[in-house]
Amino acid sequence: MKAVRGVVDYLVLGGVSYIFGIPAGSVNAFFDELYDVPEIEPVVAKHEGAASYMAAAYARATGHLGVCIGSSGPGSTNLLTGAANAAREHLPVLFLTGHVPVNAIGRNASQEFDSEAVYKPFVKYSVTVRRPEDLVDEVAKAVTIALSGVPGPVHVAMPIDVQLSEAEELPLPAFPRREKVLPDPEAVREAAVRLAQTPGVVFVGQGARRAIPEVIETAELLGWPIVVTPQAKGLIPESYPGYIGVYGFAGHEKAAEWVNDHPERALLIVGSSLGETATSNYSKPLGERQLIVQIDFDKTVFGRTYRCDVPLRGDADVTLQWLNRELRELGLCRHARGTQPVALESVPSEFKTQNVLLALQRYLPQNTRYTVDIGEHMSYVIHYMRVLDYDSYEINVHFGPMGIAIGSAIGYALADPTRPVVCITGDGCFFMHGMEVLTAKEYRLPILFIVINNARLGMVHHGHLLQYHRAHPRFQQDPVNIAGMAAHLGVPALRVERFEDLADPRAENLLQADGPVVLDVALVDDQVPPMGDRVKFLSSFGR
Repeated sequence: MKAVRGVVDYLVLGGVSYIFGIPAGSVNAFFDELYDVPEIEPVVAKHEGAASYMAAAYARATGHLGVCIGSSGPGSTNLLTGAANAAREHLPVLFLTGHVPVNAIGRNASQEFDSEAVYKPFVKYSVTVRRPEDLVDEVAKAVTIALSGVPGPVHVAMPIDVQLSEAEELPLPAFPRREKVLPDPEAVREAAVRLAQTPGVVFVGQGARRAIPEVIETAELLGWPIVVTPQAKGLIPESYPGYIGVYGFAGHEKAAEWVNDHPERALLIVGSSLGETATSNYSKPLGERQLIVQIDFDKTVFGRTYRCDVPLRGDADVTLQWLNRELRELGLCRHARGTQPVALESVPSEFKTQNVLLALQRYLPQNTRYTVDIGEHMSYVIHYMRVLDYDSYEINVHFGPMGIAIGSAIGYALADPTRPVVCITGDGCFFMHGMEVLTAKEYRLPILFIVINNARLGMVHHGHLLQYHRAHPRFQQDPVNIAGMAAHLGVPALRVERFEDLADPRAENLLQADGPVVLDVALVDDQVPPMGDRVKFLSSFGR
């Protein structure tokens, strides 16, 4: 058999169902093998960068390995931003790239590029396989590294001749399963004793995504409220009475009061690395606590910005399970808060971004999962949109690549077809990766793409006005009828040019079972988005 067939069989063994990418000469051998392997469906994107975001979202949604593939040269460089994003997000994604034949390396072959070296700073492991007998073992090694300890991306470059060489059919290596990082029992016991003696706040980051039942149990044992970071918006629904709101970028005043105004309150930080956007630009009051206990599987986050009195290195779910057991042994009783209905209030008819988003949410199912792109619309989503169900928002304010929400929506729709998926993006992001609506169409994915179309780079425009009191006219662009574009692509679309257009009967059936829909919201909103803290941070330099 061809050596590359062993790679495909190994991925089948691991339960990989989708591979995201674009076929090309240096990876055609891989794609040819998929013809006879119905267990894996290739998702052919329109750009490798979008494919990498699909794979990352799939990995986040499932907790399993995501896989994407690109050609040598430009295909591999197009995937590189996705590798950096996956590294920042601690997502196990296997990046497979083609490579020129081994005997052509260093001889200026077509699309030759040393992807191994370029990927190395971004991933946990990067290798170019030079012998066909090593190909499967190197992929297995990479996958093991991706899933071990702190998860993260890995990269394997596969020369054309290595893929096509005949290889002996040997038993496949065992496909790894990630082992949870377990905390130190003594540290957990110390944390329980100290937390039980003081009032405080549970501070939740996106690392708590798979530990929400445990987070709520901890909060109810301690009798503490919960605040979340912008990246963790959507993990705790507003129906939970102990939920206060978002702290950090575009966050809520009530959450800031709970965290900043009471230094006597302890902080239990779960799954947040306490970066810039999660801390309101490294807010000093956040660190002025009587007690800080931090839970994370990445030991490098402890003490990075703020002191940590009791670091608990471990996966959030198991660490909180152990902590809750210790709290109960100390005599604490859980006082369940239950749930309370969330009323979607009537929305003013003024044609503003926040009003449009809130009005649209009334039309969408409660269990909708929103992927949210970078732009001024993101700050409105964080600050104003309601959280009606668990794990309902995917907001990337860490690495923050424009257009990521478009590919992420496709990854999420494939990972969990039972939940409706809505992508909230802007025209700037759409012009980067908007052609992926065709991918959604070709795979019949019922995704609603809401495009806030303001004919400018909105966050840049407002940021410049706030920071420099002027904005370059080139931040504007000629208005484009994106609904018209979508219609020409064969994608159903509706254009909204005034608030009354939301009363169109078609707006009440935006999610179609047989494919995507584009909602083009032509709206220039000159009110200042709730992103002032970010501007204050940028303005603090050069003084």
